[in-house]
Amino acid sequence: MTQNNQENKITINKSTLDFKDFSKSKFKISLNRVAFIFLIIFSIILLYSTRVIYLSSKLFLTNNQKTNLINRADITDRNGNVISQSVFATNVGIDPKLVKDKKKLLIKLQYTFPESDISEIKRKILGKKFFYVKKKVTPDQIQKIRLLGEKSIILEPKIIRIYPDKNLFSHVVGQIDDDNNGISGIEKSFDKKLKNGKQKLILTLDKHLQYIIRDELINAQNIFKNIGGTGILMDINNGEILSLVSIPDYNLNHREDISDKNFINRATTGVYELGSVFKSFTIAAALNYKLVSPMDEFLNLKKKMRCGGRIISEYDEDLPNDLNVEDILVYSSNIGSVKIGEIIGKEKMKEFLGSIGILDKMKFDIEEVGTPLPFKWRDCKLKTVSYGHGITTTPIQLAKGYAILANGGYQVNPTLIKKKFVKSKRQKILNDDVSINLNHMLRKVVTNGTAGLSDVEGYEVGGKTGTAQIVENGLYTKKKINTFASVFPISNPRYVLVVLLEDTKLSKDYVYQYRNKTGSFQGTPFNTAGWTSVEIAGKIIDKIGPILATKY
Repeated sequence: MTQNNQENKITINKSTLDFKDFSKSKFKISLNRVAFIFLIIFSIILLYSTRVIYLSSKLFLTNNQKTNLINRADITDRNGNVISQSVFATNVGIDPKLVKDKKKLLIKLQYTFPESDISEIKRKILGKKFFYVKKKVTPDQIQKIRLLGEKSIILEPKIIRIYPDKNLFSHVVGQIDDDNNGISGIEKSFDKKLKNGKQKLILTLDKHLQYIIRDELINAQNIFKNIGGTGILMDINNGEILSLVSIPDYNLNHREDISDKNFINRATTGVYELGSVFKSFTIAAALNYKLVSPMDEFLNLKKKMRCGGRIISEYDEDLPNDLNVEDILVYSSNIGSVKIGEIIGKEKMKEFLGSIGILDKMKFDIEEVGTPLPFKWRDCKLKTVSYGHGITTTPIQLAKGYAILANGGYQVNPTLIKKKFVKSKRQKILNDDVSINLNHMLRKVVTNGTAGLSDVEGYEVGGKTGTAQIVENGLYTKKKINTFASVFPISNPRYVLVVLLEDTKLSKDYVYQYRNKTGSFQGTPFNTAGWTSVEIAGKIIDKIGPILATKY
């Protein structure tokens, strides 16, 4: 009995031990399972967290890149009107490799973009290269495209540069490429500053003045059928350009490769022989070097003279034989100008023209600037230069030269960038009496000479005309460059306006209205600056005068 109880006891203890061992084993297995499940859950959480962080960082980078792209600063005119601005846009493209049903896709595209050339799209779908169906689509069109459910249609977000005024500032502002880099005009010259985006770039231009001058230059093309033209309005004291227009122009919103040379910026890139507008420089040089005075007379002037195998003659053979210095400018005497040039001499003439910035390439705010053609200063060249032939320059340099002649003889640098006014001592390069005497003569050119059609009442316009033959393939042609360089108001000079018309034709239908006397007549009598450029300049001054008088 005792022995059996003892065996039973031993058996019970053994069972208890086995149960405890089993429980421990079971607990270990459960613990391992929990740890395994926890590890799986943790791994999943870690995986999704990493993915979220990655996507968030990618989204941040994308948004940051977009911000950097759109951060290109605005360009405005002097009054705050936006000329150039960056905005978000969407382009629609197709990847032919993803197209499943070409016929069905074409039907959808024709419905969505009825103005598109479906035959051209069909041709491109048969290829393998990605292509654009439409650029700069509207939000409404984007929604329609998404509803099409076509994986082959790619919506590509883009940052684009828009130009609200289209053609108005084309030659000045320029364009950017698809990578946000400036490729011409102000966009190129100030690319780094604009990319910084911290502050808008303010130009000296006035949108309203720009519009008026462009409009009149387009009207000139309709009247005189000229192939192109330019107008420059500049403050003669600080060099601020209030308007710079070149015709023909182009829409900046259409990124096209303008390879036709007729679309050049005539104001800054065009290099021309400008004719008699140079006579003002000749007389100013003689006055500056104290070689002549306004009333000095040149007697027994011939109507013709020989120079290097060619004949220099007066345009108007009815001019008196005796002319003083003032008469030579007012009546635009070629022979009289040659005589004054001979008194000045080659060295002094070269020195003077260099000092007012006529001979060399001008530093300017845009890169599109022409270089005057070099030449050798021989005796015959001195004669032709004296009346504006055989020498070239750009219209912007002509404007600069006239500004110096009229503003008291102070150096001035044309600029398109509005700067904070800093009072500083101006560099005087001409003697005091040069501007006084020359401005008086320029006024007489308008009241008594070849520029009567620009005599707008109340604005005291002074100026000088220039008619020159266009050179093609090294030979002079019968085509004309007609230029008028004007200054107003002459009693207190503020502005210079240069109007150049290239290859003008006579108009038999245009009606001229005399400004300084009553009456009118129909038809252009002569293809000269006095009947073309002067007329357009007069119409411009008539319209911009009130704006300048009230705003500046």
